[in-house]
Amino acid sequence: MISPLNLSGEIFARLYLELKILNARDGMIEKPRDHDIFCRLIEVPMFRFFKKREEVFNKLIQEQASITYDGVKLLVKYFETQDSEIAEQLSLKEKEADEVRRILIDELNRTFVTPFDREDIFSLSRSIDDVIDYADSTVSEMVVLKVKPTPYMQRIATLLKDAAYEIYQAVQRLQKNPSVAIDHAQRAKALENRVEGVYREAIADLFTGPEDVHHVVEMLKLREVYRHLSNAADRGDEAGNIIADIVVKKT
Repeated sequence: MISPLNLSGEIFARLYLELKILNARDGMIEKPRDHDIFCRLIEVPMFRFFKKREEVFNKLIQEQASITYDGVKLLVKYFETQDSEIAEQLSLKEKEADEVRRILIDELNRTFVTPFDREDIFSLSRSIDDVIDYADSTVSEMVVLKVKPTPYMQRIATLLKDAAYEIYQAVQRLQKNPSVAIDHAQRAKALENRVEGVYREAIADLFTGPEDVHHVVEMLKLREVYRHLSNAADRGDEAGNIIADIVVKKT
């Protein structure tokens, strides 16, 4: 007899599911009682296997959210200081976040059973990663275009930092306290609405009375930076929606 502890994870999972639905057959398992004993025998290691895989995805999503929160805090600091060292730290954080996402996708491709829909895992990971991507690209474009931070940018960055914190808290609570996770997701979405309000103020102010060609060029540069910040907020809103979807499906 093959010991369940010697089975690989993927084969083990498939065997377990098949045994749960198949009737006892001659030549394989002689009696229903033997079938029940065998199922009970593999249930404990199966539970441990599924639990371990579940923890892998929760840990990776939480790590992504934590890195993104750290990255957006660096964005706020850059707007305050325009320090090139802060910009470099943010770039490194973005690369770190990309690496975690690559690991998550690799785990997703090799896993038979996931704690929630694999499409939701992929989409949530992508949305969280996009937030730090846009934070980093904002700073990169400001450096290339020689754009100085404006009060509007500072207000938006502070709101983005708060939204990233809410997303981080939401994924921390997703497994054990889903209703609390939804509360945090809703707060993140509310902050996105506030970002859009500041964004519209900034654009309206930007297009007020261009005086010459130089003014128009500066206006176009600033609009590009504002657009990146707005996109970061949109991705935070998307992450909040996905978290809410996950909770609805789990409850």
